[in-house]
Amino acid sequence: MKANQADHSVAILCRVLKLSRSGFYAWLQRSPSQRRERDRALLAGIRAVHDASRGTYGAPRIHAELQARGERVGRKRLARLMRQDGRRGVTRRRFTVTTRRGKGRPAPDRVERRFEAEGPNLLWVATRCGAH
Repeated sequence: MKANQADHSVAILCRVLKLSRSGFYAWLQRSPSQRRERDRALLAGIRAVHDASRGTYGAPRIHAELQARGERVGRKRLARLMRQDGRRGVTRRRFTVTTRRGKGRPAPDRVERRFEAEGPNLLWVATRCGAH
């Protein structure tokens, strides 16, 4: 409502939103709640830890860091504040292993490297998806 106050009168905005004008003006004068103040303080700590990690730490690591500093905060609350602030951690890449590990037995070569069939439906050969 406050953002649209320049374009429309408060009376019209309150009527559309089904609010009382006195309630709107009381809300403007009201000081922030304790929870909102605590969220602001936590967000400052979250930003400091996130920036110190060069943006790599996510909610679990920031939670552990804040706990080590003696701050008590729930991980889900911390994740919500990070999400609202647009902060994310960096996930590690998972590498795909394409070679056999150890002395594993290779798959049997059932076509014995012969890729021409003598007739239809006698030999089926598949290529890897995405191969050109």
